[in-house]
Amino acid sequence: MTTLRDVARHAGVSIGSVSTVLNNTAPVSPALRAKVLKAVEELRYVPDAVARSLKTGRSRTIGLIVPDITNPHFSAVASAIEIACDARGYALLLCNTTDSPAKELRDLHLMRRQRVDGVILVPSGSGEAYVAELSRAATMPVVLIDRTLGGFDADAVVLDNRAASYGIVDYLVRAGHRRIGIVTGPSSMSIAEERLAGYRQALAEHAIDYHDDLVARGAYQPEPDYRATTMLLARRPRPTAIVSTSNHTMIGVMKALSDQGFRCPEDISVASIDDVVWATAFSPKMTVMAQPIVEMTELAAERLFGRLAGAIAGPGTVLVAQPALKVRESSRPLTD
Repeated sequence: MTTLRDVARHAGVSIGSVSTVLNNTAPVSPALRAKVLKAVEELRYVPDAVARSLKTGRSRTIGLIVPDITNPHFSAVASAIEIACDARGYALLLCNTTDSPAKELRDLHLMRRQRVDGVILVPSGSGEAYVAELSRAATMPVVLIDRTLGGFDADAVVLDNRAASYGIVDYLVRAGHRRIGIVTGPSSMSIAEERLAGYRQALAEHAIDYHDDLVARGAYQPEPDYRATTMLLARRPRPTAIVSTSNHTMIGVMKALSDQGFRCPEDISVASIDDVVWATAFSPKMTVMAQPIVEMTELAAERLFGRLAGAIAGPGTVLVAQPALKVRESSRPLTD
């Protein structure tokens, strides 16, 4: 294997000169730079990234920890962050937690061992013990995305989840619906509680009573949300519209409607938070409250790279992105 010493000997310069050129740690003459780079090319020298990170304290690698890479939302987040990292000359290390706080913490420790420079994290856990362990493991800059985490001091980029569900319910009420069900996530997740709060706020502002039997708890996964929707459809009187609070929830809701023999939107209107490519492949095409994923990931990257460069300091800041309603075929005015 070609070494730094081999490059120096081939170029007829010192090892220190080669290191200076490759790491760009000090000005050098154009002639010296050209000589070193020519030797590197001729010998096909590949720098030892581990050794370089030990010397510079930087691996030029960013970690991304998401709960479910099969979820199109998080796939889109990963793709956008990889593009942001690549544009800045960084590689991306991706870990999938399956929404397990224990695995999330193991992945964070793994990233410490891999010497990543910073981490973008979608947190899965909650509670004092989890936050304390996360704080101990996070020895590098961390930026949260998609979800907040009380007690953990970090920058965060999130959707205005309350506004997202509020906007959907407001739209459905104005379309004549009064009995509106919602399929939401577990109470331990900040986004689930925020989206439920927006639902309740919209009902209250339209003087519509809140009913627990119209709230179905799922898990932001198709199968449990299918079961939650099935229970919701058994309510009497049944809802005339259903709010789905994620794209995976949307799959469970639509499958439950189909299996139970309901037509959408003729029998029940559906509107969902999250817009994905296949939302317009459904028949009917889905009414959604879309998240600005590219904008959110770029904001997260800017915060993280700003921290790494020392341009951003002090306590973490929460940046809130606004959703956009896209009315399509899965919802319609209530005429009965």
